[in-house]
Amino acid sequence: MNRESTLNEKQGHWILAKLGKKVLRPGGRELTETLIRKMNIQPSDDVVEFAPGLGFTANITCSHQPNSYTGVDINEEAAKLARKSIKYSKAKVIISDVSQTTLLSGCATKVYGEAMLTMQTLENKKAIIKEAIRLLKPGGYYGIHELGIRPDEVDESVKEEIFKGLSSNIRVHARPMTTAEWVELLTEQGFSIVSIDHNPMHLLEGKRVLQDEGFWRTMKFLFNLLRFPDLRKRVLNMRSVFREYDNHLDAVAIVAQKPLT
Repeated sequence: MNRESTLNEKQGHWILAKLGKKVLRPGGRELTETLIRKMNIQPSDDVVEFAPGLGFTANITCSHQPNSYTGVDINEEAAKLARKSIKYSKAKVIISDVSQTTLLSGCATKVYGEAMLTMQTLENKKAIIKEAIRLLKPGGYYGIHELGIRPDEVDESVKEEIFKGLSSNIRVHARPMTTAEWVELLTEQGFSIVSIDHNPMHLLEGKRVLQDEGFWRTMKFLFNLLRFPDLRKRVLNMRSVFREYDNHLDAVAIVAQKPLT
């Protein structure tokens, strides 16, 4: 089996990464930067990131020079990429299940994760959020940046269509939720909502790619798409699904706070 065929079996976000795309979050660089700004990371903060991916957001976080940064990823390959990417002396990436980390309770003042809860079952979503609240000190912030469905009153049959379309093309068990459902999931675990922000789900639209990647990395991405026709077909299929459900897909970033007592 050649390299292109092997890559074509991977999940969609890994294909995009291998083709040279750095920003893989549904709301793009803009919503990631909004999330980190709303997290209000300070030099006194101890930060934990669930599934840091390629380390893009980690470097934004570490530019605020927190007291510590810890990335948690169960995937050894992903952890190696993050370690290589993150440029901060107080940063580390550990191998652990994000729903049951080896970190101590109350070790963090800020915890966040992006584009990873969407890929989990409802029970796993709850377990990860429960772990976030365990890790946080009282009053600490938990931030998420996930794929959303709109409006809140969308018919269940439409949701099922979206689930099937995303899962068959991205090749992950994608289960996005409405904003109301994301909020309910957080509040039922004990969090209070601090802020909610949205951005269109335009991950593979030309304008967004250029905005996220810059000119030269966009050129590299396009060049690689031309080099690998099977992967280009996968990417175009993903974009087709995103466009088909554009009226019902968006990206949502939510910051929530653990109670002070």
